[in-house]
Amino acid sequence: MKKTSLFLLGIILGALATYFFCPRLPKGEDVETKIIKPMGVITQAQAKALNDNWTLHRKAAVDSAAQKQGRNQDDRSTWWSLKDVEDYLAYAKNQSDSLGYDMNGIRVYLGVYGKNAGQAKKDLTTMFMVPTGKKSMSKASSINLMLPAPGGDLPVDPLNEGQGGGNSYPQ
Repeated sequence: MKKTSLFLLGIILGALATYFFCPRLPKGEDVETKIIKPMGVITQAQAKALNDNWTLHRKAAVDSAAQKQGRNQDDRSTWWSLKDVEDYLAYAKNQSDSLGYDMNGIRVYLGVYGKNAGQAKKDLTTMFMVPTGKKSMSKASSINLMLPAPGGDLPVDPLNEGQGGGNSYPQ
């Protein structure tokens, strides 16, 4: 009987401590999400300067190659919907986890569709993104750093098939 009463007293004291010491949101308030500006964000003016430099130093060569294939110009940008990007990140994270990798970023590559891509895409530029990361380690043995080093490309299918654009920034 003594053990049962001590057990019940422990549960009551634990419930009271939880009630009084655990923070609660006032009724009607939502959890506020802190938005952090990522490293590497540049101004629109800086983006315009990068685009202008590409036009100055690369456009003639790229357009010359496109004209040899009967096109006025090649794509110089790719657009994906926000939903497609969010879905891909969730997919890549899930696949990385299931393969035993810790995904820590995305790398974007330039590519060129080959001769077998059909007339609309034949030999044109494309961009695709690939998840990056490292082989998972046990949480106890790994050191958690604030800025993880970029990893290698992970064996997860990349995202392609964005909508290409031939115009300069901004569009």
